[in-house]
Amino acid sequence: MEKTFNRVAGAVAYATGRPWVFALCLTSVLIWAVSGPAFNYSETWQLVINTGTTIVTFLMVFLIQNTQNRDGAAIQAKLDELIRAGKGKNDFIGIERLTEAEVEQFRSMCAQAKEGNAVATV
Repeated sequence: MEKTFNRVAGAVAYATGRPWVFALCLTSVLIWAVSGPAFNYSETWQLVINTGTTIVTFLMVFLIQNTQNRDGAAIQAKLDELIRAGKGKNDFIGIERLTEAEVEQFRSMCAQAKEGNAVATV
């Protein structure tokens, strides 16, 4: 189930980022807008666009969040491996799981190192 969802979420996220999908959505909105006089700008006419956009937005939030979570986790794993394999401080591995205050300590340490000051260990 998870692999199927990931595959579908990735395909939808990829497709929705394509120019032709934007053009399709824009065309749909234009057709809806032009059809207003034919429906006397009724509440049903307005409800069609409101319901459609709400449903699409609601579903896209979850699909986009899923792809962002997977991308973020993959990037973190790659960065962790670069730190492990290189000359970076192993203390930085996994800092994305720390509290904001703990991450700020690491940022301060990096700022000091950039200025050429001695780096304190965390």
